[in-house]
This record gives sequence, C-alpha cells and structure tokens, in this order.
Amino acid sequence: MKIRSITYFDSINWPFDRDQVQTSGKFIEAAKDEYQEQGFEVQTTRLASVPFPTILGETGIDQAVEYAVSLEEEMLNSGFDYASIGPAVPEFPESYQVIPDVLSNTESIFCAGIICAPGVGIDLAAIRQCAEVIKKNSTISDNGFGNLRFAALANVSPGSPFLPAAYMGIGSGPGFAIATEAADLSVEIFNQCGSLEKCRRELISSIEQHANNLGKIGEKLAAMHNVQFMGVDFSLAPFPSRDQSIGTAVEQLGSIRIGNHGSLAAVAILADAVDQAQYPKAGFNGIMLPVLEDTVLAGGAVADMLTINKLLLYSTVCGTGLDTVPLAGSVTKDQLYAVLLDLAVLAQRLDKPLTARLMPIPGKEAGDQTEFDFEFFANSKIMQIDAEPLSGRLVEESNFSISPRGSYRKSVSKE
Repeated sequence: MKIRSITYFDSINWPFDRDQVQTSGKFIEAAKDEYQEQGFEVQTTRLASVPFPTILGETGIDQAVEYAVSLEEEMLNSGFDYASIGPAVPEFPESYQVIPDVLSNTESIFCAGIICAPGVGIDLAAIRQCAEVIKKNSTISDNGFGNLRFAALANVSPGSPFLPAAYMGIGSGPGFAIATEAADLSVEIFNQCGSLEKCRRELISSIEQHANNLGKIGEKLAAMHNVQFMGVDFSLAPFPSRDQSIGTAVEQLGSIRIGNHGSLAAVAILADAVDQAQYPKAGFNGIMLPVLEDTVLAGGAVADMLTINKLLLYSTVCGTGLDTVPLAGSVTKDQLYAVLLDLAVLAQRLDKPLTARLMPIPGKEAGDQTEFDFEFFANSKIMQIDAEPLSGRLVEESNFSISPRGSYRKSVSKE
C-alpha cells in the first residue's frame, strides 16, 4: 500500500497571495516527511482550491488561463507536484469553455466540470458542455493526454483527495486528506487466505489498520500546524502491474475473468469491505476501475470482456465511475453526451458520487491498440462506445432531478 497523494485544500486568492501558497508548501513538505518517516511511501503532493469560477467571478473567467499558469508556477516552486483549480460550474456556463485553453497552457494543472449535484439535479447544458470539453481536450496532444487532467463530476462533493475530482468547499478552512493506492492489499490477502469470509475479515482488518495509522499521523500534523485533517480516501486504486491490480483481486476471488458474470459480485464484495472498515473517511472510499491504469482491466478490454456498459454496471456497487477509458479519436460530442447522461442519472438515482475521465485518442478507432509510453499506463485497446445522437427532450437546455431510489418509500413510511 502507498499514499497516492497528500492533498492540501485551500482557497487560493486571485491575484495571488504568494505567502499563502508558500505556507501551504511548507506544510505539505512537513507532512510528506512525517508520513515517510512512519514508513509510508508518498508518491505525490497536491493542492486543491475552491472552483475557479468562484475565485475569478463572472467577469473574470477570461483570466482562467493566466490564473492556472501562475498557480502552476507558484505551486511547483512551493513543493507541490500537481494542483486542481476545481470544477467549472453550471452557474457560470462560460467556465466550461475555458478548460481546453487552461490544459493546453499547463502541464500539472487539473480541473473538472460538474454535470449534476445533490439538490440541484442533472444539468443537460452542463453535460453538453463537458462533452465538448472532452472532445476539444483530445486534440491538445497527439496521445490524447489532455483528458487525463479532466473529469466530469456527478454528485461529487468537496474534499476528495483524488485528482481531477479534488476541490475545496466554499467557506471551508485549510485542510488536507490522504488518497491511497491500495489494490495490492486485496491481492496479497486473497493470495493467502482461505474462505470468502476469512478473506473479507482480513481485508477489513488490514484496511482499518493502515487507514487508522494514516489518520493518527494526520491528526498529529493537524494539531501541530493548525490545519484540519479531513480524513482518508482508502480507495483500492491500482497500479499497472498484476500484483497491484484490482482486476487481479477480482479474478482471485473466484477464478473469474474480469468482465464475465461473477465480476459484479467480486467488485461488490471488495467495496463492501471498504464500507465496513472503520476509519476517518474523506472522498470516494470505493473500488477504482481505471482501464488504462490497471494491467488486468486493460487486458479485459483487449479481449472484449470489459466494456463501457459493464464498467457502468460495476459503478452501481462501488466507485468511482468511468476512469481512463480509451475511445476513438473520431468519437462525437453527441456520443460523449449520451454516456455522460447515463453516468449522471446513475449517480442521482443511487445517490452516490461518480466521475467520467474519457480519453479519445487522435488517429485511433475502436479496436486499435493503444501505444502509450507512460509508466502509469498499461496499453490496451480502443473501446467501443455504443451510443448514437440523442434527440428531443433528452437534449434540451434544461435540468431535471431524479429521486434516489427508496426516497419515496421512506417518505410514505413516515406518513
């Protein structure tokens, strides 16, 4: 198990207060040192602010590129590896349109776009905007890497330490949270234990032990530096090797080939173990299924066993949605819109956070092999997207709400 990120949350003023960013950097260096001294490998440190439209205001959205470029320089100089400027929001429609330029002019800045939120509903115009952003981002570089730094957010609250979803809540004080890379815990346990129940108990116990150790260190740092410790996102995130693959863990549970029937049950069992574990939680705390970041998942896509529809199915019992999904460069905005709409409705109906990090690859078509030379990616195959342009009421420039399943029965029972 590793710490994927120590993420520091702070509201970054514009124009910059450089002392503020440098103070944040001093804390993050101290936090990294402390965790490493306690035996935890820290891969990255990250900074996340409130949504950039809130900082810039309606009349300042056109300064988004300048803001992002300046933040990138300042945060790198202060010891951070990456930063998130938060999501574009429906209240500022023009905030979505500046994202491709922001990503084109930076290398370490992440951002997102909200497509639905609790109490607000599903915004069809925002979904359309995100589809257009994904399409434009895909042309920033020849390998489609622009979309590695962008995600559409459905029901994602502030405080997740994973990028691109990370952002700070308005009015919150400075704080930090821990994101883990912990798929290897489940692989190691399932290699050694016997019965299903024993595997579950050992995984829950291992999660609690590691997460509570992380939490104790976090509380100590919070008291020393007068910042808030927001918790641990102990998601079973993978790395592209078989011994660190969530796909390996799924297959170990019952000799299942990822994508076959039985995979849903295995994913649910893993997610349930995270749910049952007791520790200070922040963010998703689920099972992450990023196709290009997991050797076994990438292989499942090559074999046509793992599809976008199956990934959506698995998202119903875990987190966090569609992640690093390789698509044809020719995919249309209308097709992307249809996928994002399904994701938004799923998030609202199940009352859970989901994200979409979709990666159209220029010059590639469905079935083509990917050719990444990137240590954090496993090569796979361009996945088929089963979508055609929608029409009529589903493409109106409006928003609507989907009640979480069970909410009606609860209201009736109270009466």
